[in-house]
Amino acid sequence: MTTQSTTTTASTPRLVPYDDAVRRYDPVLGIEVHVELGTRTKMFCAAEVSFGADPNTQTTPVSLGLPGALPVVNGTAVEYAIRIGLALNCQIAESCRFARKNYFYPDVPKNFQTSQYDEPIAFDGWLDVELEDGTVHRVEIERAHMEEDAGKNTHVGGSAGRIHGAEYSLVDYNRAGIPLVEIVTRPIEGAGERAPEVARAYVQALRDIFRVLDVSEARMERGNVRADVNLSLRPTPESPLGTRTETKNVNSFRSVERAVRYEVSRQAAILDAGQTVIQETRHFHEEDGSTSPGRVKSDAEDYRYFPEPDLVPVAPSREWVEEIRATLPELPQARRRRLHDEWGFADAEMRDVVNAGALDLIESTVAAGATAAAARKWWMGELARRAKQDEVELAELAITPGQIGELQQLVDAGRINDKIARQVLDGVLAGEGDPEQVVVARGLEIVSDDGPLLAAIDEALAAQPDIVAKVRAGNQGPVGAIIGAVMKTTRGQADAKRVRELVLERIGG
Repeated sequence: MTTQSTTTTASTPRLVPYDDAVRRYDPVLGIEVHVELGTRTKMFCAAEVSFGADPNTQTTPVSLGLPGALPVVNGTAVEYAIRIGLALNCQIAESCRFARKNYFYPDVPKNFQTSQYDEPIAFDGWLDVELEDGTVHRVEIERAHMEEDAGKNTHVGGSAGRIHGAEYSLVDYNRAGIPLVEIVTRPIEGAGERAPEVARAYVQALRDIFRVLDVSEARMERGNVRADVNLSLRPTPESPLGTRTETKNVNSFRSVERAVRYEVSRQAAILDAGQTVIQETRHFHEEDGSTSPGRVKSDAEDYRYFPEPDLVPVAPSREWVEEIRATLPELPQARRRRLHDEWGFADAEMRDVVNAGALDLIESTVAAGATAAAARKWWMGELARRAKQDEVELAELAITPGQIGELQQLVDAGRINDKIARQVLDGVLAGEGDPEQVVVARGLEIVSDDGPLLAAIDEALAAQPDIVAKVRAGNQGPVGAIIGAVMKTTRGQADAKRVRELVLERIGG
């Protein structure tokens, strides 16, 4: 459970414990997710887009807002926006326009952001999100609109990278003008105490959709996907919506969940004290999961929106929209349902696979020749244990689905058993090569020649004549001791079933 500070300040009373807060207040969410589109060039100019370039090397007169520079819409960005809208069950506008969102900030060189206001390209959609226990919560999508990103400010000399107390600030305009799609939900009601889980699951579901659509790398650590988390409290589900806060630019699933929990506890404390929640933006702090004030939240009229005079309306034909719809890949939720049916996993088993991030790994292992049950056994068993031990994700282990498929084929062929297979895993993870190479190099292949097995059996029988007598008297229970001795002599490289057959034949003879 996330721990929360209980510090009291002049403006914020002591936090209310989360469980107590959600017993007495109904949380309502609203989430705005920005995704950077993976186009080669920017939204309105030919400046290239790539991560990590030297500051201010990917700019043009358009992205710098120089006088006389005219924008041109990126057609690929429009296509990607339509793909996202269709995947979210949205209607696609027959015609839509860009607008100027006016505000001054150093990272917006034009002093306005080119965005869509009252005419988004996609609207009226929904997305069903599944929580870890299988509960499904429908999130209504109000709109998905196109816009451009701002530049990046770096504040030097202040605390925690904030402008307050900084000695100076640097501005990098490489990011200015990168295509974005912003997806805005309607109020997400009915989540109750599970609001943090719903928020996290929703953002994660969007990230997975962006990746399967191939419209973005969707790497949250790089800021490709950022969430603004709106939250308000009200006394009961029947009450009017409360005053909301907007925690800006939250860029991990865990942080989304923590931001919701903190704001629930903080706002409950304010309401309990008879105070009023301020409609404002807030900053999220990774180190302790808290939020702090940003600026008083502007309403739409404060931005003085008006249609962008330098851009014509975007009017995607119905034929083009249907062509795009026909090329959509299988979406994550449908894929999970299909694989669940194909593999025959129990519901709980499938949820464990998804929650562990093992779905792709198991599917690729099945494609490499293993059964679904065998693939699940390896990834959710021995490999999951090793990943936890090394504190890494499953996909970060130094072994591929193809190698696990090869390992299982060696087991199926009787060349190694499960116990030896774990030694083979050690070799593969240590960089000694593929499973076949490790088996050969370490001499791990099961002894299948009866000659060496009979020699080991005769040695074991001679060492334990009392067991031989019991078996000959009709009690086959003790035969396991003979088999164990043979397996020890052969370093576990004998086929236990064949050893049993030969032991009984030897004693019977």
